[in-house]
Amino acid sequence: MNQVVEIKVAPEHINDLEYINALLLKKIKGLRSGNWHIQRRSIDARQKKSFYLLRIQEGERESRSSHKDILRAANVSDGEVIHIIGAGPAGYFSALECIRLGLKPIVLERGKDVQRRRRDLKAIQQEHTVNPHSNYCFGEGGAGTYSDGKLYTRSHKRGKIQTILELLYDHGAPEDILMDAHPHIGSNKLPKIIAEVRETILAAGGEVRFDAFVADIKIEKGRVSEVHLESEEVIPVNKLILATGHSARDIFYLLESKGVKIEAKDFALGLRIEHPQAYVDERQYSVAPRPENLPAAPYRLNTQVDDNGVFSFCMCPGGLIVPAATAPGELVVNGMSLSKRDSPYANSGLVTSVSITELNKLGYKGAFACLDFQKEIEQKLFEYGDGSQKIPAQRVKDFVNGKNSESLPSCSYIPGIYSAPLHSLLPEFIYNRIRRGILVFDGKMKNYLHPDAIVVGIESRTSSPIRIPRDLETCQHPEVKGLYPCGEGAGYAGGILSACMDGVRVAKAVILQ
Repeated sequence: MNQVVEIKVAPEHINDLEYINALLLKKIKGLRSGNWHIQRRSIDARQKKSFYLLRIQEGERESRSSHKDILRAANVSDGEVIHIIGAGPAGYFSALECIRLGLKPIVLERGKDVQRRRRDLKAIQQEHTVNPHSNYCFGEGGAGTYSDGKLYTRSHKRGKIQTILELLYDHGAPEDILMDAHPHIGSNKLPKIIAEVRETILAAGGEVRFDAFVADIKIEKGRVSEVHLESEEVIPVNKLILATGHSARDIFYLLESKGVKIEAKDFALGLRIEHPQAYVDERQYSVAPRPENLPAAPYRLNTQVDDNGVFSFCMCPGGLIVPAATAPGELVVNGMSLSKRDSPYANSGLVTSVSITELNKLGYKGAFACLDFQKEIEQKLFEYGDGSQKIPAQRVKDFVNGKNSESLPSCSYIPGIYSAPLHSLLPEFIYNRIRRGILVFDGKMKNYLHPDAIVVGIESRTSSPIRIPRDLETCQHPEVKGLYPCGEGAGYAGGILSACMDGVRVAKAVILQ
């Protein structure tokens, strides 16, 4: 059996294959020079000098057939039709799994394909115009396409992560994602990968329809029967996978109006914090400037404040803050990084958990308790501003001390920032928890209260504030046959990888019904 060993490699030698080969010849008895491959690559930055940790297996990487080639060679044109609402990670990967199972997926996407979608993102950034069907959350690839492409999840029980990574690699993702402990693609590369996934669906006989906004779902005798598009087209359906994402509020309202059970779900809300990337690098790597062969450093922080979590979320090293509103009249931010992660800024969500129980005590009731709270804050911050997508900002030290910022440092957010008292704009309990969390983080990560660190608001789309119930085994809604809630929007995923895996899981459940 081929041996597996772990070695430490200094950053300056990570691309020196001869150097690594020499180390391995000393570690593996009888190794033929060059006859090895890297299974896993990570960075150990716990000591003063950072190292790459490589798990290396003797022998060449096991060859396999391309998932893309196998799927494109299939012909599901005459297969049982499965309709899928949403072309995000959950929707597209459920479509790929449908093809593998011999089913014909027809994907209905309210937004545009990745290329046309770019124009609407530019309109948000430069003209402050939000298209409710095409933005950073809606459109081909969903919220993941233009918001970083981090491929990390702790939800290992939801499916085979390696298969998802291989599918992405076969469609154009870099080979690094197959070995990196925290794989990342980058928002500049994801659009082409997503377009390749679409081509696979089409080549196999599936369909993808854009500008297909679902205005109504007809339910007869406890079963889905039709989908009505905004264009007034009526589509008969038998099995419907609902993969609409965490921001498709119109779908939540539609289901509720039909008497379809939905539930409020705990979520998290707060701000986005931005530091100079050089500061994060120095803290994490214990050296300045960052060595050439080390990537922009990330961080992850969490604590408990009065039994409520306060934590960093979707940390984007070398990244940008972007506008994530999905309708006019609201302010929302998110973070992203390009593949090189070479921005001089590091940003992260800085959020606290928000429970149904505490919102009930504040008067928010029913299935929309969390969603109503979320919307109220987004609209409040928009109304405080000048009607544009400029966002309120505050130096972190001023935020903690409850005082206005007389000046602001530069920021990665393109539409612009302005000084505002976020400490008083946030609900008091949210502010108090985040403030105390920051003070704890300053103890964990020295100088987290950096003089040029700022907070901006609001980071409110961390996950869906609604869960659409489904049966554990069949993945069907317990009251509506043929309706399969899926992914983040249904409350069963959080991030690209887990959404992809949930899409696969639901497709497998569909074929059994």
